[in-house]
Amino acid sequence: MKLILGMLVFTMALPVFGQDAAKGAKLFKKCVACHGKKAEGKKSQKAPRLAGQHSWYIVTQLIAFKTKKRKNPPMLPFVRKLTPEQMADLGAYLESIK
Repeated sequence: MKLILGMLVFTMALPVFGQDAAKGAKLFKKCVACHGKKAEGKKSQKAPRLAGQHSWYIVTQLIAFKTKKRKNPPMLPFVRKLTPEQMADLGAYLESIK
């Protein structure tokens, strides 16, 4: 319950971080191998489409991976060191692409 409450508070605070889609685009370069150049997803990698997802959803999922609430071992090395600001930036970028 504490984790869910923490995630809710964090996602409500996203605008405070001043989401920077340009910074998110740079961060996303590490994700291209699995999620595709345009975040279209790759069936062969079992990686979903991320383009156009709401930023709050992206951030919530990144937090779940980082806290191991959502288990996905291939994602852990990528999210382990992400800061809340970087998560918000990724969310802003992915929401901006259609």
